[in-house]
Amino acid sequence: MVMNYKHKRWIVKSAIAILLMGLVFCLFLSDSTEYEPGLQQQPHFPEKSLDSGQPISVPEDEDQDEIPLPKKAVSSEPPISGEEDRDRIKPPNKGKCNLFVGDWIPNTSGPIYNESCPSIESPQNCMKNGRPDTGFLYWKWSPRDCSIPKFEPEKFIEMMRNKHWALIGDSITRNHVQSLLCMLSTVERPIQVYHDKEYRSRRWHFPSYKFTTSVIWSPFLVKAAIYEDQNGVSTHEVELHLDKLDDKWIDQFQNFDYMIISTGKWFLKSAIYYENNEALGCHYCSQRNLTELGFDFAYRKTLRYVMNTLVASNHKGMIFFRTSTPDHFENGEWNTGGTCKKTVPVKEGEMELKEVQKILREIELEEFEKAATKASRNGVNLKLLDMVSLSLMRPDGHPGPYRQYHPFEHSKYAKVQTDCLHWCLPGPIDSWNDILMEMVVNG
Repeated sequence: MVMNYKHKRWIVKSAIAILLMGLVFCLFLSDSTEYEPGLQQQPHFPEKSLDSGQPISVPEDEDQDEIPLPKKAVSSEPPISGEEDRDRIKPPNKGKCNLFVGDWIPNTSGPIYNESCPSIESPQNCMKNGRPDTGFLYWKWSPRDCSIPKFEPEKFIEMMRNKHWALIGDSITRNHVQSLLCMLSTVERPIQVYHDKEYRSRRWHFPSYKFTTSVIWSPFLVKAAIYEDQNGVSTHEVELHLDKLDDKWIDQFQNFDYMIISTGKWFLKSAIYYENNEALGCHYCSQRNLTELGFDFAYRKTLRYVMNTLVASNHKGMIFFRTSTPDHFENGEWNTGGTCKKTVPVKEGEMELKEVQKILREIELEEFEKAATKASRNGVNLKLLDMVSLSLMRPDGHPGPYRQYHPFEHSKYAKVQTDCLHWCLPGPIDSWNDILMEMVVNG
């Protein structure tokens, strides 16, 4: 009995030992499979993005579950016309784009201001004066080989803190200033701080930005005695001193950070030309015993004198020379019943410059090219604003009969003075500021 009991006890102990050894072996085998020597457990991140094939960059302070996968771009903008879409996918400016060669394309957003802008003078406020069509408001200038954004008033005026702009020239210059003021008025209303007796030269200040804008009436850029009323009726030839710059601008131009000078159409008027206070000759003065020299003689001589003075001036700002813009009088001129009835832009090549405009333009480009060479050598920043082509394609943008308040209110057959030279506001001239924005701020 005793031996049998001892034998059973030994069998139980042996079984327990075998079970313990098996458990230890299993634990050892499990450890060696889960943690191999020399390896560290890695967090499970995606190795590559789905779209780019590049490693995902993981910010150190983000949780793993919050790391976004790359998303494909999805357009949220509504469909636009084919021409607008073509403009949007143009290549960006690469330094060789001609901003003045292009097309007018549809612009569904329209102007950034309306006829309520107080800076618009009545003869250019076409909508308030009763112009019935509005299609002329929905076009944008689009350079052919690049894209320019619309004028950004906030960005422009911020960049112009403590600066002074001056636009110097004739009534087209005044037209341009009104456009610029209306665009900037969407940010801050300017305060008029100066005007001359006729309100032709004026100055405005934007107090929050210490930004100043001036318009200086100087239709010839040189000294001139003008004998005509506001309707253009003359009692005497213009007396033009080709060797004396107009002191209204030349005495203060060094104070301007940016200036735009222009002239043109006024040289077509009947005039007597002087040098050293002696008459050299004239243009269109058959009643005088003077040599007919022609407007081209005076125009070339004036531009050469003006530009030579500027490029030798050591001016530290930016100077623009704007080419003269064409009119669109058809079947007559401003004083012989000419009209402009088109309501849409034309394409390039559909309309030709008039002969006198071709002469003005040829002189402008030749004299600018000569001056630009000297300016580069002297460190003067002289640039060209060539608005001829883009203006020629907008015969629809003028006030026409709507330079007056509701001209056909009493009779649809009323005979009224038409304006096919200046521009409706808002209107095509607003695109001039898009170009300025590109050249001055973005450029």
